[in-house]
Amino acid sequence: MIPLLTDCQHARMLANGRANAERMAEDGNTQDFWPVVKLFCPWGAATWLLTEIDPEDEDIAFGLCDLGFGCPELGSVRLSELVAIRGPAGLTIERDLHFKPTKSLTAYAAEANEHGRISA
Repeated sequence: MIPLLTDCQHARMLANGRANAERMAEDGNTQDFWPVVKLFCPWGAATWLLTEIDPEDEDIAFGLCDLGFGCPELGSVRLSELVAIRGPAGLTIERDLHFKPTKSLTAYAAEANEHGRISA
């Protein structure tokens, strides 16, 4: 089984989370990072584009979450919950090994809201 995040992705997401925590404490504004990882449900339409990890709780990731119901939204997800999901024949949530981000998270969110799904 391939882990949801590589060590490099985890480190980048944690650094992004720390940077935005500092910015929130300073002026309330956050940086619009590009997604670090794309996770998906191979037996359904759920997709997650994640940019950062909460430095106070490394089980919480932030990004664009699309559960496949036509209303993708920016929010948080527990990585442990994604790891625990089991589908038909024991399938699990997977990391898109070929994903290369081309824009910021808010640009993906705007496009996803227009189309009713993440199209990355």
